Amino acid sequence: MIDRSRPLADRMRPRTPAEFVGQAHLLGPGRPLGEALAAGRPHSMVLWGPPGTGKTTLARMVATAAEAEFLTLSAVMAGVKDIREAAARGQRNREAGLRTLLFVDEVHRFNKAQQDAFLPYIEDGTLLFIGATTENPSFELNNALLSRVRVYVLRALEAGDIGRLIDAAMADAERGLAEDGLALAGDARDALTRLADGDARTALSLLEVAADLAGDARRIDLALIREAAAGGRARFDKGGDAFYDLISALHKSVRGSAPDAALYWYARMLDGGCDPLYIARRVVRMASEDIGNADPRALQVALDAWQAQERLGSPEGELAIAHAITYLAAVPKSNAVYRAFNAAMADARSQGSLEVPVHLRNAPTRLMKSLGYGHDYRYAHDEPHAYAAGEIYLPDALAGTRYYQPTDRGLEKRIADRLDWLARLDAAARHR
Repeated sequence: MIDRSRPLADRMRPRTPAEFVGQAHLLGPGRPLGEALAAGRPHSMVLWGPPGTGKTTLARMVATAAEAEFLTLSAVMAGVKDIREAAARGQRNREAGLRTLLFVDEVHRFNKAQQDAFLPYIEDGTLLFIGATTENPSFELNNALLSRVRVYVLRALEAGDIGRLIDAAMADAERGLAEDGLALAGDARDALTRLADGDARTALSLLEVAADLAGDARRIDLALIREAAAGGRARFDKGGDAFYDLISALHKSVRGSAPDAALYWYARMLDGGCDPLYIARRVVRMASEDIGNADPRALQVALDAWQAQERLGSPEGELAIAHAITYLAAVPKSNAVYRAFNAAMADARSQGSLEVPVHLRNAPTRLMKSLGYGHDYRYAHDEPHAYAAGEIYLPDALAGTRYYQPTDRGLEKRIADRLDWLARLDAAARHR
């Protein structure tokens, strides 16, 4: 008998691989995880994916396939003592000829010492280990643990997958909502699949709230779905991979001169709760890194947007940032300054403390002048074209080095033409 007090998402948890929705790239015919489940020979693993994609359910299925006792720990609450207790249980089971699966939710929250505590028990087969994480294991899990497990990447569910879950919940009399005699309007179902944002748990939780709101009306319409979802946000973790993926998509859309895509990713970040001032700072960086002297106005536009956000706050200031993002995406691009700066920094760090050429040194005292500081310095404004043709400004070891290579785009083309002309003046002066 199903306990109807349990949340709908928990009651509808798939019990068999046939009921599992999504992750065909892992569970489909010939896929490694699906083959391991079918053969009853599962292995230790880490399941990495966004919330509501079936990590816990898959772990339970692995335990069933392995005929193993299912133990679970949450890294939020557990410590090394809990790990040792689970291992002791595993050892007793092993002596009795039984297998033990330990499922660790949010395994990325364990520190290195806690992660290391699993190693001997995974190594000797005391525990079949499954960790679940929403964070990139490459950054959050230590190499020793990663070397003993396989990492499987779970994907956010597609709208069709979510729709099938909703339909199953509406049709299931034992575990779902069928016995309540509810009807789900088509536009409400469509909205629910979108609002779920690839998260099965969110979809079923929203459906359950909407069912409660329906009351005696026995019909879930679009208004009820919107009421159930009020205040919800798209999947977004300010400290996790989703955050960095979104800012990366925004930056690369600006760099790729795609203003529509840039606006979309900007809107996604705002909708997810990102601080607009953080985005404004990143936009300033984009102006120098990807546009530079191809359009120097881009930096000022970005700075103005940052200031507008500081002065107006949200939501008024957010429009100014959108203004800057579309401008930056639309104008000519150049990373010439970015590359030149990086190259100069590399030389500054690798070449040691190269001396300033004597003619460029400051000479405020008689002693300095007697040592030749500033001697033969040519004041550019007194030269033809206000340019001291043939003069050397770099240390001797770097003479002739060219860091800044302007492109032929935007204003930088004119800068390139001028620098080429000055280079010709230098060449003529040195051959006189």
